Amino acid sequence: MDSNMFLVTGPKRRIRVCDCRLQTSAGSSSQELETSGMNYHDFLRLLSKKFPIRSDEIFVVATTDRTALDSDKFEELQAGCTLYLLHKLDQDLPAAMEEQITFVPHYDTLIEGGLYEYYDSEGQTSLSYTLAELIDNSLWATSKNTEMKTIEIRMLFDESLGKAAIIALDNGCGMTSQKLKEWAVYRCSKFNRASEKYVRPDPAPRSLNSDISYFGVGGKQAIFYIGDSVRMITKPVGCPDVHELILSKEDFKRKEQNKEDIYKSVIKNRKPGDPSHVIKDDERFLHSLIAEEPGKESFTAVVITGIRPEHITFLKQHFKVLTRQLAHTYHYYIHGVNGNDPSSSFTNSDHSKIDIQVTLREKPLKLPHVVNLREIDDDMQTLYIKAAADTFEFKAATGVDTGRVEGIIRYHPFLYDKETYPEGPEVAEAPRDEEDEMKARGKRPIFECFWNGRLIPYTTVQEFDWCAWKGAKGAKVPEDCYGRFSGVLFTDDKFQVTTNKLTFMDLEQKVKGRETIFTRVVNGQEQRTHIQTQFTQWLKNCHENLDKQVKFLSFGKFVTRPDMTPKKMQHPWATFSAIEWDGKIYKTGQLVKSQKTQPIIHGTVVQFLLYGDHDRDVFATGGQVEVRLEPKSLYNKNKIIPIFRIDKNATDEGIKKNIENDLGRLPHELKVIWQEPNGWPQNGFCPAGTPLGPLSVEIMNKKGEVMSRMPATSQGTVIRLSVKLTVLKNGPEKAEEVLSLVALHSARWGFGFKKIERLNDPGSYTLSLNTLLHDTSATVFGGRDLPSSKISFTITAGTAEAFVLGEMSSTLHVGVPFDIPLQITDGYGNSTKPLPSLLPELECRGLEVSFAAVDCSGSKFIIKGVKARGKLLNNQPVKKYDLRVTLTGLKNPTQTIKISLLPGTPHTLHVKTDDNPIVVQNGTAARFNVEVHDEAGNITTHPRQIVHCQVPGLTPTTVDYSRTGAGQLVTKPINLKIVRGEPQKLRVQFEMPSRRNVESVVRELTVIPSTRVSQIMVCSQNDESLVLRSDEKIEWLAGGSLDNLFYKLHDEAGRVVPITTEIASMIKVNWTNQVDLKDLVLGKLPVAQVPTQVQEERFYQVSYQDQSVTVSFSIVPRPDEPAKLKTTLLNDTVKLGETLSGNINLELVDKYDNATRTLTATCVNDLNVKAEGLDKEAVTFKWRESSRSVDVTGICFHRGTPGIKNLLFTYQTYTTYQIVNVAAGDPAMLKLVGGPSQPLQVINDHSIPTPFLIQLVDEWGNVSTDKRVVVVMKSSPSELKVSSAVVSQPVDSEGKASFTVNSVSGQRGCYQLDFNGSLNNKLIPGPTVNLTVLPNPNKPVCLTVEYSTAARFPAGGTFPVFSVTVVSDEGSPMTTFNPAAVTMLLWEGEASNRRPPQTPTELKCSKPMENERKDCFHFRDKKIPETAGNHTVQFSLLIDQTNFLLSDQIPINVVANQPVKLAPESQPPAPVVSCCRDVKNRTLVQDMTLRIMDSYGNPAGKDLDGKLVVSITNCSGDGAKPTPLFDGRINRYEISLAEGQVHFTRLAIMENSPGEDGSEYTLRFQPDVPQVPTPLAPFELTFHFYDDAVNQQRVCDLLKKKESLSSAVSVLKQLFDGYSELLNLFTVQRETASIKVADQREVLKRQNVTVTESIPAIDRLLTEKTKEAYGIRTAAKRVCSIRDDFRGQQDVLGMVGHLAYVQDDAAARVISWQISGDMDCVVTGTTEAARRIYDDTRGRQQVMALDSVLVPQMNRPLPHIRNGRSLFEPRGNPVFARDLLIFPRDEENCAIVFANFLSDTILMDDLDSANDYRRALVQKKIRCPTILTRQGDRISARGKFGGTQNRCPPITSLKVFGAPLPQHFYTLQEQIDLLRQYRTAVEKKEKAEKDRDDHSNKMKSPVMIKKQQDKETKEKQLEEIERQLNSTTMGPQRRMKRGLEDAAGPLDSIAKRAK
Repeated sequence: MDSNMFLVTGPKRRIRVCDCRLQTSAGSSSQELETSGMNYHDFLRLLSKKFPIRSDEIFVVATTDRTALDSDKFEELQAGCTLYLLHKLDQDLPAAMEEQITFVPHYDTLIEGGLYEYYDSEGQTSLSYTLAELIDNSLWATSKNTEMKTIEIRMLFDESLGKAAIIALDNGCGMTSQKLKEWAVYRCSKFNRASEKYVRPDPAPRSLNSDISYFGVGGKQAIFYIGDSVRMITKPVGCPDVHELILSKEDFKRKEQNKEDIYKSVIKNRKPGDPSHVIKDDERFLHSLIAEEPGKESFTAVVITGIRPEHITFLKQHFKVLTRQLAHTYHYYIHGVNGNDPSSSFTNSDHSKIDIQVTLREKPLKLPHVVNLREIDDDMQTLYIKAAADTFEFKAATGVDTGRVEGIIRYHPFLYDKETYPEGPEVAEAPRDEEDEMKARGKRPIFECFWNGRLIPYTTVQEFDWCAWKGAKGAKVPEDCYGRFSGVLFTDDKFQVTTNKLTFMDLEQKVKGRETIFTRVVNGQEQRTHIQTQFTQWLKNCHENLDKQVKFLSFGKFVTRPDMTPKKMQHPWATFSAIEWDGKIYKTGQLVKSQKTQPIIHGTVVQFLLYGDHDRDVFATGGQVEVRLEPKSLYNKNKIIPIFRIDKNATDEGIKKNIENDLGRLPHELKVIWQEPNGWPQNGFCPAGTPLGPLSVEIMNKKGEVMSRMPATSQGTVIRLSVKLTVLKNGPEKAEEVLSLVALHSARWGFGFKKIERLNDPGSYTLSLNTLLHDTSATVFGGRDLPSSKISFTITAGTAEAFVLGEMSSTLHVGVPFDIPLQITDGYGNSTKPLPSLLPELECRGLEVSFAAVDCSGSKFIIKGVKARGKLLNNQPVKKYDLRVTLTGLKNPTQTIKISLLPGTPHTLHVKTDDNPIVVQNGTAARFNVEVHDEAGNITTHPRQIVHCQVPGLTPTTVDYSRTGAGQLVTKPINLKIVRGEPQKLRVQFEMPSRRNVESVVRELTVIPSTRVSQIMVCSQNDESLVLRSDEKIEWLAGGSLDNLFYKLHDEAGRVVPITTEIASMIKVNWTNQVDLKDLVLGKLPVAQVPTQVQEERFYQVSYQDQSVTVSFSIVPRPDEPAKLKTTLLNDTVKLGETLSGNINLELVDKYDNATRTLTATCVNDLNVKAEGLDKEAVTFKWRESSRSVDVTGICFHRGTPGIKNLLFTYQTYTTYQIVNVAAGDPAMLKLVGGPSQPLQVINDHSIPTPFLIQLVDEWGNVSTDKRVVVVMKSSPSELKVSSAVVSQPVDSEGKASFTVNSVSGQRGCYQLDFNGSLNNKLIPGPTVNLTVLPNPNKPVCLTVEYSTAARFPAGGTFPVFSVTVVSDEGSPMTTFNPAAVTMLLWEGEASNRRPPQTPTELKCSKPMENERKDCFHFRDKKIPETAGNHTVQFSLLIDQTNFLLSDQIPINVVANQPVKLAPESQPPAPVVSCCRDVKNRTLVQDMTLRIMDSYGNPAGKDLDGKLVVSITNCSGDGAKPTPLFDGRINRYEISLAEGQVHFTRLAIMENSPGEDGSEYTLRFQPDVPQVPTPLAPFELTFHFYDDAVNQQRVCDLLKKKESLSSAVSVLKQLFDGYSELLNLFTVQRETASIKVADQREVLKRQNVTVTESIPAIDRLLTEKTKEAYGIRTAAKRVCSIRDDFRGQQDVLGMVGHLAYVQDDAAARVISWQISGDMDCVVTGTTEAARRIYDDTRGRQQVMALDSVLVPQMNRPLPHIRNGRSLFEPRGNPVFARDLLIFPRDEENCAIVFANFLSDTILMDDLDSANDYRRALVQKKIRCPTILTRQGDRISARGKFGGTQNRCPPITSLKVFGAPLPQHFYTLQEQIDLLRQYRTAVEKKEKAEKDRDDHSNKMKSPVMIKKQQDKETKEKQLEEIERQLNSTTMGPQRRMKRGLEDAAGPLDSIAKRAK
């Protein structure tokens, strides 16, 4: 219907249309069209009129949002909107277009105008929170990004770029022009925007839903708070245009002054990257911003200019503060729900993709400040999180649909000596008073508040009631703990905030309301429990487990405490022997007193307890102490109390006094009071039944006080006492308790016991009275026995009054005698002597009973030979009889016993028969009823009750009646030969052979003929006269049959037996199973088939009743007429080239292959044969007359393949085939049919995983399976050692032999593996495999040692540094070994063979210093031996548990050190001299040599000369004391010192020398050597001087004895000191080893390896890891196939193809192809080395020297990255090709090599992305290097691609880089090393523990105890000798001085002494 038919009136709607089809300006082709009342088709017609649109032209009309216009969209258009006329929807705009918009503020401006609308508040500068409004918008815009969400705040304060500006840039969804218009409308919140309907996001953890761009106010307020102008630049998703909108304060003022519409502006639409509209010079910074637009799918940039100066100043000066506040505000958006917690296992992938960056650019030459908020680690939330040791999560429900609150409380423990509550720079410190000084948090609020995941900075919550301190009463933790936690509250948007998001409006009011319900959250699950209880328990756990305030010392062990609840708290508890608390140390064994416990306890510390896995000294908030209550004898228990309950003010004196007072209150003795006049006799005798008691007992303490209870030990606890009376009967082994009574205390009787009348058992007794603890019945209290008393007595038996029947069988047999034993007893059942003349009387109803005699001895009475007789009922239950025994004269004379009577022994046989004689048919069995009777006629059963029945002519029939006693006896069938049908009579005898007393019985038997079948007759029905006789032979045609056979049956009397169905069913024939019963009933037999083979004579039989009656015959077949030609061949196998052994026999046979013998001798002329490959000329036919057949010979095949051959024989019309198996010929050669790929390269000492498969063939190449052939594998040359399971083996059934090489060992080079075979000593040639042995970088081959060879080795000095390098097989240093594996061995003596002695000194490796090489092991500061002489040094490397590597032995000549003293070769004894005439008694030294020595006793003066001065001095220093003189009346000697030594033959004092009798003097030898700068220490020798020889000799003897004892005591003391030191050393080693094991175990845990301290378990794990690593290392992987014959040479780095690995196959392929011409280039370190290789190879080998290579710049970024930022986002994953190379060694030089070969070559995924990448670079005027793709394409640096020269060939045709070992291999290697270290540590720990235990046991051994006693004895003897010496030398009578004037002569001296 035509729309013009309607007239529509209404408001005008003018629409502006811009024609963008032509490349002209927008202004010249735009028109405003009136569209009121039009529909879409009317509008199109109007459009065609206004703009030149051809009828065939394709165009599209779209909105500025690039939404194609249709009928529905047209109806929605608003007046004033702008449309584009385009060729296509995604067409670029020819120029920037303008769109008029109107943005009238929303009415909420009025109704919400009174809300909180300012920024600077709470004394804080809020510029960061202003910028946060812009970030809020960006977070909302990027919320739906699937990739990285990028937000950047750029602060451009560089005047060279234009005016100051702040740019907020994000990669969010962008805004369409409609959304941009809505943004401009003030207070147009997201809830009332027309462009899209608001959809509330799903609930998210911590409400992190990015839904924080909320009111339509914050962004615009923030912009005009910061500056006075904003430019919005945005591009929405799916739109090719960029929209720009400018709002400025200046423009608003201008419009107001000009009376223009203030809220009307223009949106400029343009294409991305078009800066043509930016013409102002101060806005030139926009050019670079706009240049970033191409390639971006969507973005928004908020450009703020006109920045206030104070803001610029603040942002420059406080940039760090700004970024920290922003990081705090968006902490959980940046780091996820758990915040900046690296240890958290939960990450939020969406938030981990949010990237917020702040950039500050100031001056042109000053580097810009770029900070990513994710990298800030000092914002308050990060500080809180990192300082937290535990968290408490909760939720608060404020009502139905009223909001969601999540909370976290974090505990910051007290550690050692300080609080860990973070003090952040952004937290305003509240002033603290003295009360708050000790609180970590002070008065700061607990909770910061976050709204939809972002911080609301000016709202905090102080606390909640359930987490606030309630006072000391009832508190479980100290008040300080309530100041050690911080918290966070997370809310959603159900809680209102101010429009600037600085303050919550209703949060605290709602959350603290009464209706709010708090629940704890554990592992994401809410727990409906009391929140305060949960929080208090959590805080208590934090305080106990995390606060560290008490130091626990000296760890003991771990224990389990079953007394703890819950069960998980029972283990582990660490025990310690001491603690340090408040500056005081408490130790085990120390007396302590408790405080604030009920009751107060005193005791001794047993141990200190701390829960947790603590095995060393540790701090904790508290713990527990186990105290043994004192006195132990009173309390006898331990108690565990908290450590803080120890009274620190208690003294030991007070505690001990309290203990002593308690000891005097314990029980001491018992007092027994008898109520009868005479008490119970001690050791008396009483008859049975004598009463005991009554009696009472009193318990007395030491003070004589009567006690009834123990002294009270705790409040409310009463321990009552009781007395236990026990009567014990004493036995040979142990006493048996007869009576036990316990008496409680009563006020009247005390502890009383009534009369006891139960002592009736004769024997020895003991009455015991014991004091008990009534509740526990314990007789020991506190380790002490409670008082007791004992009385012994004996009870005897009474007179005879009764008897007891003894043991006898209750089951008796008729007529079998038995005894009745009786026991005579007193009135209490005690055995006693019988009364005289007792006679028994026996009586039993129903039986006759008698006895033979009576036996009476002691208390026993036996009735002998008792018999019982009577008739018993058969097959009835056993009847019980009462047997009465009476002894007249006793008080109780009669006893009755129950007996059972069974039949007696067999006496007679009874055979019962109905007829006599018995008649039976022949062939049947006879039956007899037999019974066995006893003497009373009862059927009896006994063992071996066997009855024999003998029938004449039959074997005896035996029946066992041992169980039944009666039964039917059936004989075997009786088969007699009946003559003429006459019956026969027999006598049957019955007897029992095992019972001779039983007589035999005879019965008669008559046998009559039977009617059974006894004969079968077979005949022909056609000829009844033809009767087949039994065993007859019949000749018949082969394959024929015998028909019409029938049979007849006769009995024993010759009568014809009629054939019935039953009889016919028992007829059997042997020639068929298919028998018709109906025919058999008629007497007809089945057809008998004749065999088809003439050689088969068949047996035929007809039988009746399982062949008991039979008739048989045989049929011999004869041949039929000839039917075919038959071949016969015994051996059908022949080898190629050989003649078939044996003949092929030909004959004519019938249809059943029976020989017809119809051939004649002339038939050979008509025979013919043919087959493929048959040599027909060699075939001959020979006639055989004996068999009338033909033999064929000469069958031979000379060509063809082995297999089945058909020989075709023809004769006349007869043909036949003969199959011949043609086998391969004789073995001729060996072929390699399987093995590793070639060329074969093997790493030294590695295996070849793929086996070599050798095939045996003949000369035609056919497979031969001759198992006699033996294949041998040999290496050539023989220097190559090949390890294989077998080196020679015969071929298998398939002619194959497999060789697996387990190891190849040899020098680097080319080798061959030769495979040859042999058969009967004949060589069979085989293949040769070339292989190249590559050096093994993981195999150590030698140790090189570097040290200063010019070094001198003075004794006791320090060795020079030995640097030991482990050289690998390839010649490079190895650093993979543990330093502990390298050992320095040192021993005394010269170098001998290669191996060190058994016990050298082992020295460990030193840690390398910073300036030392890292590829070798250093031995530094090792001490030189103190003994001069020849020594040897050798270094050892422990490769594994069994293999080690030794270096060359290094001879070391240790020389003497600096001379320091003069000393003798051996210390002489202290001389004792006298001034007598005998020179022997005056000799000081004799034959003594003194030498100049170093400090270690080595002669050090060989080249030193000088003099020696000998003098005597006083030991006391008394100058008045006379000094002895030498011979010659001199007081000093001077002797020459030559070559550092001097010898004294004799040195003596003069006769009658002066001196003080009994005094000590010093003989001093002072050297004087001018060559030595430092004076040498003299040698001094103390001697004793006496006037007379007798005293001299006595003292000399004492001194000798003293010296001997001193030496012995010194040795013993050194022994014990050494043992003690060794014990301490072992203890330290054990503790060190334990710590080492624990540390190693922790390292293994971090490597995810869990292992116990069990060596077998460690070994199993090591074996598994080693096997896995070996499997990875030996697995097939990509290797470089180029031979590298130059690596390992001096200054040779190696061949290029071997210098690097590439992980990815595709990358390895294209990179190898790119430098394929350089892969075999040899890289050297120097030009000289390169020249050497060039000369050696005569120029054939290309080389490159590193010293002639320019080192390129290798740290450049990819071309699309400038100044750290990507110019565009490339696809295809570009990467430098050189960065994919992995260098196994010499990384620095290898990087230079490949930087030259590959330069900046880039590798990308595919050709399309590579072309796009190159095009983008070229468009930006950036040079693009060569690009390779993983698909194998190449784009050259000039842009050329395609063609075969730019297409990589397959990897199989290239020489490619090898593949590295996977990372898992190196992880395994690291784990293996750690496990080996751990094993060594465990071994050391076990050894240390064993050594310490052994040493400790040795110290306690009897030998050591004896030595200790010996030492003490010798010390006492030594003290006695010292006393004697002192009395000898110091006595007043000995103090005689001799001066020089007294030394006149011997006679004068004697005269003076005589006076």
